[in-house]
Amino acid sequence: MRIAFTGSHRCGKSTLIAKVAEDLDGYEVVDEPYIHLEEEGHDFAHPPSLEDFLAQLECSLKLVDDAGADLLFDRCPIDFVGYLLAHVEADAFDLDVWIDRIRAALRRLDLMVFVPIEDPDRIKVSRSEDLDLRADVDAKLKELILDDRLDIGVEVLVVEGKRSARLAQVLARVRRG
Repeated sequence: MRIAFTGSHRCGKSTLIAKVAEDLDGYEVVDEPYIHLEEEGHDFAHPPSLEDFLAQLECSLKLVDDAGADLLFDRCPIDFVGYLLAHVEADAFDLDVWIDRIRAALRRLDLMVFVPIEDPDRIKVSRSEDLDLRADVDAKLKELILDDRLDIGVEVLVVEGKRSARLAQVLARVRRG
């Protein structure tokens, strides 16, 4: 299976992916596009710019398009749509230009695991984090994924609870086939 883990920053995605990878033999983790681009020498602005998010979207599309089987993706194209819609000026990102490529990539996935921010929050977040952006991205992702605004065509598993509960939810779904 090709499984993407999606959600805002500091919600527990990477921790969950690491635990899933430990429990599923033969699965490989695909690092998030930020890491791939950084290794290639991309210099990210702080906070990331429109161009930075577009570069990550492009990289994510390529990673999914080139994917084999039994992969765990830390982020997928829809993550960057969420960031772009939450972070940039409303007219600076034209989703219509990207939508066909995004849908095609998402449909190559077998499962999307959505890790939302919970109330109360399960993750300790420092005051230096951009909490407003984190919440805005979470809201955009809920709109895009749960309301299926993009007609993404992939099964979505929303996980919640403590780390062990989230892990059990993912493993139960994967083992069902």
